[in-house]
Amino acid sequence: MKKKCLMIFLLIIYFCIILKTGFAQAGIISEVSGTVEIKRAGSSSFVTANAGDHLTQDTLISTGFRSTAIIETGTSSITVRPLTRLTLTEIQSSNDEETLNVNLQSGRVRVEVKPPTGSRAIMSITSPSATASVRGTSFEFDTRNLYVSDGSVSFMGNRGQQVRVNAGASSRVEGNSRAADPVEVKTASVIPVAPVGTDISVAIPSGPARTGVEFLIGLRFE
Repeated sequence: MKKKCLMIFLLIIYFCIILKTGFAQAGIISEVSGTVEIKRAGSSSFVTANAGDHLTQDTLISTGFRSTAIIETGTSSITVRPLTRLTLTEIQSSNDEETLNVNLQSGRVRVEVKPPTGSRAIMSITSPSATASVRGTSFEFDTRNLYVSDGSVSFMGNRGQQVRVNAGASSRVEGNSRAADPVEVKTASVIPVAPVGTDISVAIPSGPARTGVEFLIGLRFE
């Protein structure tokens, strides 16, 4: 009898530790369009991905031309755009917190993180040039350029300080590997481009002449 009680006591302690420290969680591919492939941890080859496939930690996802996939992981949703390659480096869940870390090697993703009341989701996307960290938000990221449609994102390049990008704002990694201030990005995007052959000081009604202004051109976030 004493031995049985001891076993029950040890099991209770074990499950308490599991709930406190968290456990591995799997993502699920909810939608697939076009050519989408996955390479599971420990595998040397890609296989065709299908809706309903479970994705464990360290699974690599690759989309082809005009191909997309939607990955659901607890309270987070990742829309993988065409010509994108990413790895789910960490998927953990505890009783009141979810942690998701993604390594975006190339391409673009749209992320929705909406934890229910009383819980929180912590997500981080790392690319070769920057890191975006969020706690409940919606944004698009293409390894260098970030646009936030809801909530806020802490964005940091390989050098420099973190910048906070709020809803409706954007940032990008500059040539010096630092994340641009969202205010400066917005200001640069509304400055009209001077006609060819025109001195840039003429194009700006007042203030000192500005040179070397970078413009956000060709980026479109849906």
